[in-house]
Amino acid sequence: MPRARAAFIPLVLVLATALAGCAARPGPETLDPAGRRAAGNTSSITVLTATDRSSTDLVRPVLGSGRGILRYEQFTMQAASADGGRAGAVVNARSSDPSKDFITVGRRELDEKAFEDSVNRMQKDAGGTVAVFVHGYNYSYQEAVFRLAQLSAEVDGRVVPILFSWPSQASVRGYVADRDSATYARDDLVHLLATLSRSRTERRVIMIGHSLGAWLVMEALRQLRLQGRDGVISRLQVGLAAPDIDVDVFRTQAALVGRLSPPLTVLVSEDDRALAASSRLANGRPRLGAARVDDPEIQEISRRGGIRIIDITTLPAGNAFNHDRFATFAARYFAAAQDGHVASGVRQAGVYLLDTTGRLLSGPFNQTARIIAGSQ
Repeated sequence: MPRARAAFIPLVLVLATALAGCAARPGPETLDPAGRRAAGNTSSITVLTATDRSSTDLVRPVLGSGRGILRYEQFTMQAASADGGRAGAVVNARSSDPSKDFITVGRRELDEKAFEDSVNRMQKDAGGTVAVFVHGYNYSYQEAVFRLAQLSAEVDGRVVPILFSWPSQASVRGYVADRDSATYARDDLVHLLATLSRSRTERRVIMIGHSLGAWLVMEALRQLRLQGRDGVISRLQVGLAAPDIDVDVFRTQAALVGRLSPPLTVLVSEDDRALAASSRLANGRPRLGAARVDDPEIQEISRRGGIRIIDITTLPAGNAFNHDRFATFAARYFAAAQDGHVASGVRQAGVYLLDTTGRLLSGPFNQTARIIAGSQ
């Protein structure tokens, strides 16, 4: 075996293990509706999905890694108790296996018109806010659905949760194929964003891309800008969590996309072991999600692009690879934002360091701010 190939394979295995975590992976049957609803006062969570995965089953929808056309679904989920019963449970966004936190009690396919109708109906109860989650590398469809249900529970139904699921291989050695699949999905993500922007009512669209999904988000924004669809971009509030993007590539993407209002937010952790593995695969090229906020190059990117870069290294992680801290931050930050308790300094472009008390320290402007007013 050639030396280069021999070195490549263990790196892929390290990367895949890092991003997948150690939990047993849920199978597609976990998205089949349970025979009965949960007992007690457990509330339901509705998750909408848009995906260009193709089905591997002719009888029921089993969406795998094949590349297909854009399709829509609606899921109804309920919390499952820790003892295996059907009573409600407190859901933790850092849980390594969200499929154990929820059961599926409803599932139906939607055409695009029915999808839009569902979004319009749900946003009336969510204050006009829609949240699109774009997952990262090595995700199955069911893993992504349960992860979004978990995040939605953390913010107590204050958004319309929409999953955009691109056809990830969800396999140990699928990293290169996943990059190609993310490229394949660009047009469909652009179409979804354009569809969501058609609403005549005031609508905020929060879009979060995690890991390789962050690269897909930036490519979709770039495509919208090149097409002159500024009206779609103006509706968006964009966050990149642990972005698996080469720093130089991000610089060119951000320059073309231009400044966003509110500013594009990037969540980084310098000890992200998954991104360290990705960097090694790329011959040592640094990844944006593992950047140091005291790096002059990163500060210059923030200044030029009007970008908000937040170091969340001090937040607890759900596993040893430190790649999922965004879940903790997203729930805390969004809840505070909805209640009007986010400090004004956090809304500005700049680089920030989150300390162990929940205080955000603004580097270039020498300011301090708390995520949640009055937090200890």
